[in-house]
Amino acid sequence: MSVEIKKVKYLPELRSVAELADKIWHECFVGIISAGQIDYMVEKFQSLDAMIRQVEEQGYTYLAVYDGDDLCGYIAVKPEQDDRFFLSKLYLRADKRGQGIASAMLARVFDEARAAGKSSVYLTVNKHNDRAIAVYKKTGFVVTDEVVTDIGSGYVMDDYIFTYTL
Repeated sequence: MSVEIKKVKYLPELRSVAELADKIWHECFVGIISAGQIDYMVEKFQSLDAMIRQVEEQGYTYLAVYDGDDLCGYIAVKPEQDDRFFLSKLYLRADKRGQGIASAMLARVFDEARAAGKSSVYLTVNKHNDRAIAVYKKTGFVVTDEVVTDIGSGYVMDDYIFTYTL
């Protein structure tokens, strides 16, 4: 395994990440949320247009995860105005899970947060995403809150907020 995590700097790279996001979301969230909500959330939060807006207008940074030459995952982060660092997205293709790649991805997030002068990393995770919850708990994240967010079109996100103190 030769994992490399690179900052996404150019539109073609971001386009590849958006294409991967569509695939991962349609494998990851089946059985957790409806197919309609998966499609809606991919378009609203994971499409190329959404990612461009996040980078250009909202201060997000995307990181592409490669195993050799294979784009297999991605991360999106954003420093907050306070002492927190928001881990917005951390996704890895199913065939690459269980190989230590997610741990390398989280280590990179922690490095980015420290470099930004932050003292904690927080994220939201669907309350029924047992696999992700287990990974975050094993890493040392703790549940600090719960939130139900109306995202439009009759859909909500029912999430835990996890926090990791650096």
